Amino acid sequence: MCTAFVSIEPGAAVPVLLLSVRDEFAGRSWLPPDHHWPDRPALIGGLDLAAGGTWLAVDPERRVGACLLNGFGPLAPAHARLSRGELPLVAVQEGGIGHLDLTPYDPFHLVTVRPDGARVASWGGGRLTERELPSGLSVVLNDGLEGLAPTRTTSERIRALMAARAVHFRARLAAAPRPAPTGDGPAERAWGDWLPIVTGDGLALDADAALIQRRDFGDGRIWGSSSISLLALGPDGLRYDFAPAPVPADGGGWRRVAVD
Repeated sequence: MCTAFVSIEPGAAVPVLLLSVRDEFAGRSWLPPDHHWPDRPALIGGLDLAAGGTWLAVDPERRVGACLLNGFGPLAPAHARLSRGELPLVAVQEGGIGHLDLTPYDPFHLVTVRPDGARVASWGGGRLTERELPSGLSVVLNDGLEGLAPTRTTSERIRALMAARAVHFRARLAAAPRPAPTGDGPAERAWGDWLPIVTGDGLALDADAALIQRRDFGDGRIWGSSSISLLALGPDGLRYDFAPAPVPADGGGWRRVAVD
């Protein structure tokens, strides 16, 4: 149950902000953001060691980023299935994914951010839809932009959890002063009042509205948040902050990812 919040304020010093939380089964190995792909040396992102792709990729030269959320709906044919972790890499390097044959991919939502805006591409049920995000604060869930994808979960419990999270954190982020992350300072200074909110806002990991979560759905496997990524994109640069989740109570663990 990954989550992405996108804030767009065209007149701000830093017009586009992205908060991306990756959720995954515990035990799925990964590496933190770096230049992990020799065939794409300019790109930066975390590496999923199970499939070789990523959940979030950044091209510092183009000042563009893309994060991936799994979707719901009919799965790709097993004999032809490709990893969705390639899609953020393709999106930031090639300017999108509209030219791809998407039939080998399971459903997904791909959020692409630029200094002048953001777009969501959703694939499910054999159909690709793309939408430019409006100014203000938007949320993308596994049920799509604002939870309104044509193909959504059939689980009432999962739908309720996503709705609770979206309502709680939209209100909290909207009420806090919008940050303008620039310069070389630490994450605490760059992201201001948003940082304690995005690290969980004091909610228990199993609370219905938890953004940073850990859940046992009863099948012996633990599902939870593994990392938090923050991107700030503006006319003068790109800032990328990253932390494994959950973040310690003292707020440590944040790292500014070098994009120069």
